[in-house]
Amino acid sequence: MPIGNTQPSVRPASAGRAGGAAVTPAAHRSGARPRRSHGGLRAERYAPYILVAPAVLIIVLLRLYPLLLGVNFSFTGDGAQNGEAVGFGNYSELFGDPLFRTALGNVGLLVLLLPVAVAIPGLLATFIYLRVPGHRFYRSVYFFPAVLSPVIVGAIFNLLLAFDGPLNAVLGSVGVGPVDWLGDPDIAMFMVVGVHIWATFGMALVVFLAGFATLDAALLDAARVDGASLRQVVWHVVIPSLARTIQFVFVTTMIGMLTSMFGLLFVMTSGGPEGSTYLPEYYIWIQQGQMNRPALASAASTILFVIMLVVGLMQIKLLERAGKED
Repeated sequence: MPIGNTQPSVRPASAGRAGGAAVTPAAHRSGARPRRSHGGLRAERYAPYILVAPAVLIIVLLRLYPLLLGVNFSFTGDGAQNGEAVGFGNYSELFGDPLFRTALGNVGLLVLLLPVAVAIPGLLATFIYLRVPGHRFYRSVYFFPAVLSPVIVGAIFNLLLAFDGPLNAVLGSVGVGPVDWLGDPDIAMFMVVGVHIWATFGMALVVFLAGFATLDAALLDAARVDGASLRQVVWHVVIPSLARTIQFVFVTTMIGMLTSMFGLLFVMTSGGPEGSTYLPEYYIWIQQGQMNRPALASAASTILFVIMLVVGLMQIKLLERAGKED
């Protein structure tokens, strides 16, 4: 029986698996990708918006909407005029109140002391990064005050700064008379701000250390080779390299000084002596919590928000201009 000329069957190159479309070697070599469907492209386009939508919704509901309600409420009356439109009556009353004018004056004092509040953690972070003598001590204790409650901090410094307290005892031992640190209207606000800076500089220092992690070490090495002093290294290398970090610390520190000093004020001075340590947030609490005047408190809150917005934008502009000049 003649044997036929049998050959093994060869599957054509165009045949794919399970009858699917074939992928030619040329397609593999060219790296061609299958085209995505129109629905896939649309999903990819809207994915970022879907991901940020929950955060935006939270901000709108818990921040922007209450802010707008507060602004609207500030144009209504209190007491017998509750809910009635009074125009700018609340704002006129605020600027006619000596206590509120004192609070605004203290805001100006905070703005003047802000560079000190930023320079202290900035210098400490520089010392730690450059490993100057004592940097291990600063690294071990810098964050300790930040974990204390403002009430505890205020109570501690009430004891230290009391008229018959340890600080005046030390001054008396060197022949200096006692100072009424918290009872003198001319210095009480400086004491409260100083305590606040001591209690909160640890957070700013952490931000500065994070900024130093992005600093190019080659710049510092070049400065050392050129014989630059520590002051020159800080002024010409560190500050320009950390411009964005410094902007962030300036803005967040100012916001903290305007909105996070209530605990210290309440424990240390309660707004005294003679109202000299009033700040807008303390004034707002007095009007809302004790005087039961929510509309007037809303007007003061609106003014505080505008102050923070204007001061923050001015700081950013000034720091950006200084960076460009350098």
